[in-house]
Amino acid sequence: MENADTVDRGVCTCSWVSCAKLHATDWLSDVSDGGDDFGIVEVRFKNTRKDFFRNVNNLKLASGDLVAVEANPGHDIGIVSLTGELVAEQMKKHKVTTVNGDLRKVYRLARQMDIDKWKEAISLEYETMLESRKIANDLNLDMKIGDVEYQGDGTKAIFYYIADGRVDFRELIKVLADTFHIRIEMKQIGARQEAGRIGGIGPCGRELCCASWISNFVSVTTNAARYQEISLNPQKLAGQCGKLKCCLNFEVDSYIDAQKDFPPSYIPLETEFGTYQFFKSDIFKGVYWYSKKGDAPSGLVALPVNTVKKILAMNRAGKKPEKLVSEEVDVSQKGEDTFLNMVGQDDIDRFNKPTGKHRKKKRRKSGRTSNKRNSRNIKLNKG
Repeated sequence: MENADTVDRGVCTCSWVSCAKLHATDWLSDVSDGGDDFGIVEVRFKNTRKDFFRNVNNLKLASGDLVAVEANPGHDIGIVSLTGELVAEQMKKHKVTTVNGDLRKVYRLARQMDIDKWKEAISLEYETMLESRKIANDLNLDMKIGDVEYQGDGTKAIFYYIADGRVDFRELIKVLADTFHIRIEMKQIGARQEAGRIGGIGPCGRELCCASWISNFVSVTTNAARYQEISLNPQKLAGQCGKLKCCLNFEVDSYIDAQKDFPPSYIPLETEFGTYQFFKSDIFKGVYWYSKKGDAPSGLVALPVNTVKKILAMNRAGKKPEKLVSEEVDVSQKGEDTFLNMVGQDDIDRFNKPTGKHRKKKRRKSGRTSNKRNSRNIKLNKG
């Protein structure tokens, strides 16, 4: 039987099964009592779809095996991605498909005939997607077909589409069935799911998170940017899908926890010298910057949040400090705690600095010119 590592499914084109988006590390694989007799295996199909099946025939399955599993109708071909007791933990995280309250079954290990038919169905996906887009356009449907996934036996295909509103695609299903002679299933996805299926490189220089590891998409709001004091620039906050970047949610909990004991920033500080209004803050260092109302923000005053609390309490009591003075707070951005040169990187401006060789050449040139001038002066004096 052909191994899953050599199959180009749009899921894994390299020699490692672990490069799939929905990969889960089996850290119990080298443990003797790892629970291989759990009876349920995790099977993945295309890059964004996997499901769980019951091993009713007690087959000896391992990660990377191609198996024929129960489908509706017929059978599908998938790649075993996880076995053992860890499958139970994955079932808690992902949606499980059941038939009459029970899991679907693993029929057998895929035969060569099954694999050949599976590959033939895969080769039809791209052309089917392009043709279906033309058909949807001819029917004037406000939708976009982003991907097509054929079932392993070639009798059914899932058409993933994107639409802003409700689409009546009953006529489309009839035309698609008559054109491709297969059963049609339409599945609506969002803009983030489409970006995950297409893939790409983000502004950080790495592969898109939705294409590499995110499987459950959580809503992202502009409040995440406000908590982190990120400029509300739509062009920078939006990802390639046109929605707010998923990474805005990655660190927002840390910012919220750090600001639990922070005083409100919208309340100005009253002093005998004048009123100071909030300018900016450093959340993790716990520092607020204030500027005098009416003055240019060049003379900023840095105060720890504890000092700000004390001044606000004085103002509520009717008292005013004489003047705000910056306290000694570590506001540097190039300390040893904030950056460590772990890989031997040099300064980015290292090529702009003159080296010792250039200095020696300049000194030699300057010495030669001075000697020439002296010899000229001597000749003139003799003349």
